[in-house]
Amino acid sequence: MFQPYELFVGLRYTRAKRRNHFISFISLISILGIFLGVTALITVTSVMNGFEQEMTERIVGASSHATVTGLGDSMRDWEPVAEQAAENDEVIGAAPYVEGQAMLVNAGRSTGVLVRGVLPATEGRVSELNERLESGGPLDESLIAGQFGVLLGADLAAHLGAITGDKVMLITPEASVTPLGFAPRVKRFVVTGVFRFGMYQFDRNLAVIHADDAAALFRLGDGGFSGIRLKLADTARAPIVARELRDDLGFDYFVSDWTRQNANYFAAVKMEKTMMFIILSMIVAVAAFNIVSTLVMLVQDKQGDIAILRTQGASPASILSIFVVQGTLIGVLGTVAGLIGGVALASNIDVVVPLIERFTGPVLNPEVYYIDEMPSDLRWPDVVKVGTMSFVLALLATLYPAWRASRTDPASALAYE
Repeated sequence: MFQPYELFVGLRYTRAKRRNHFISFISLISILGIFLGVTALITVTSVMNGFEQEMTERIVGASSHATVTGLGDSMRDWEPVAEQAAENDEVIGAAPYVEGQAMLVNAGRSTGVLVRGVLPATEGRVSELNERLESGGPLDESLIAGQFGVLLGADLAAHLGAITGDKVMLITPEASVTPLGFAPRVKRFVVTGVFRFGMYQFDRNLAVIHADDAAALFRLGDGGFSGIRLKLADTARAPIVARELRDDLGFDYFVSDWTRQNANYFAAVKMEKTMMFIILSMIVAVAAFNIVSTLVMLVQDKQGDIAILRTQGASPASILSIFVVQGTLIGVLGTVAGLIGGVALASNIDVVVPLIERFTGPVLNPEVYYIDEMPSDLRWPDVVKVGTMSFVLALLATLYPAWRASRTDPASALAYE
């Protein structure tokens, strides 16, 4: 089969046993360096993607996609506002809510919590709370107005040592005036269920009660609510929908979305992804620099061969192509091996991490990372981007040594042979 002699010679040099074994060793190190760099890049990028996706799903499953609040202390006529918001095709559910800060006390233990008051009949339109219950009955049985029942997050219940049927004390910061002065408002609630969203931030800090009980507790009056929670068809379009709702509802209402409520967190994740990509790319860059040293030493070792080829009519461009073939082959071998290794590792991260945890203990602390398992989301555009970057770096690393080879003077090279 016909093939350019530059390709033939370049591949022949690659397969041939070299007199200088150090050059072969450096070539192997270059391939291993690119392999490790590409594998690490794909794996870490997939884990970061999975972490972001997992957090997004858990956040939007526990919190609202968007919220509408009034300018006053409470919103009483929420139905007309919800109907107006539902005119937007992106809004597929709406439910009122009451929200406030309080303290829960049980068996000598206390902790600050976010208290959310909901209507059991409408809560299913905007959240997965009913599906996340681990104990207790459905919402309409667990939360009945006037009976002061409370649903606790699993980690919150564990911290308080509370189980279904226990009575806990809820203390609000709103003070009551008594003959003895100001005193915090205290109300006893019965734990009617425990839920788990799988996100530590909610499972540790959220307590859910009936909206009427919450309105009385936080003195919003009969039928008073903090606002309306909205469920959207596409959570990724939440900022756009929120902006449209602001225009539709006017200046009497404030509209926020889940990306704005968690803006600092997702900005930190995005910055971390960028920095990890840059840092790990340096592994590939270092391996590419090894290609430079490999080819420089190879050019020096092959001075006589280069001179003979030049005297037989090989052009400088042909000499350059021969060494580009060698350097490119090193880059291709390392990149392909790294892509295979990275895809395999990222696809089986759920098997690898538990194996590592047998020796090191838990990898993720849910109090820090909000989740307790290592997620992975392999995205082929990222694989293509990493592979392209690795190949381009390897190709660029070959240019200078190959250019040096093409500038070899045959007479000077043969003078010492």
